[in-house]
Amino acid sequence: MRVFVTGATGFVGSAVVAELLGAGHQVLGLARSEASAEALMQAGADVQRGSLEDLQSLKAGAADADAVIHTAFDHDFTRFAENSQADRQAIEALGEALIGTERPLLVTAGVALLAPGRVAVEADRPPADPDYPRQSEAAAAALVERGVRASVVRLPPSVHGVGDHGFVPMLAAIAREKGVSAYIDDGENRWTAVHRLDAAQVYRLALEHGATDRAYHAVAEESIPFRAIAEAVGRQLGLPVRSVSHESAAEHFGWFTMFASMDTPASSERTRTLLGWSPTEVGLLAELERPGYFEPAAA
Repeated sequence: MRVFVTGATGFVGSAVVAELLGAGHQVLGLARSEASAEALMQAGADVQRGSLEDLQSLKAGAADADAVIHTAFDHDFTRFAENSQADRQAIEALGEALIGTERPLLVTAGVALLAPGRVAVEADRPPADPDYPRQSEAAAAALVERGVRASVVRLPPSVHGVGDHGFVPMLAAIAREKGVSAYIDDGENRWTAVHRLDAAQVYRLALEHGATDRAYHAVAEESIPFRAIAEAVGRQLGLPVRSVSHESAAEHFGWFTMFASMDTPASSERTRTLLGWSPTEVGLLAELERPGYFEPAAA
């Protein structure tokens, strides 16, 4: 199978590329820069030059493949609304190239805010929330209505591994700045997690099984108390750990407050059953105990 991958040199996307190539598939990776193109060629992938803003390059890449995996997203949270709109337009462009075909499109989404107050499952659909601008699932659903075989792979708040620059390193950066690693109230709100290499398997297996379900959960750990994450950060950085009240959370966490307070337990039981997926990599808390885990974020 020849697979077009956006975000092909990113943290998740590069793992997906390696997973596909290792399983004998061909990869066409989207590359904005010469460095990204060189990295893809060194890995053994073909290169589609372009970007998320270059919709014609996305359509061309999708048209030249048997399947599409969309992992790219600009995580600059100072421009979250604009980046979410660019993401939606990119998904629409990819889908337009697949209308009238049976070629699958896997779109990356998240489990956050999916089912407040309970464990989220694959059958859940995200609520329409005007305060949360990312609309990757809505874009995929709209393509399904137009006859595209579009599915979503939902990732946890923490996708970890060497080179992590996601939410946990962001939490560590806040702890460094404030001189304390904090959690909100009792810290019993729950995060989910997956190692990037385990997550990459979900994308591959979903394609190999026909991508017939509307959603897959790349969730290795269903429920980790946020307090335990904050404590691991404190140990690694040699900082005290303490609770901050809900009322004062914004003073400590700033823009990260919503993420620090969210309760996002999620099951992957259906995904494991459908795909035969069994994550084998180290868990998040054990990962955080590895010396120097937060060094990439400090660089």
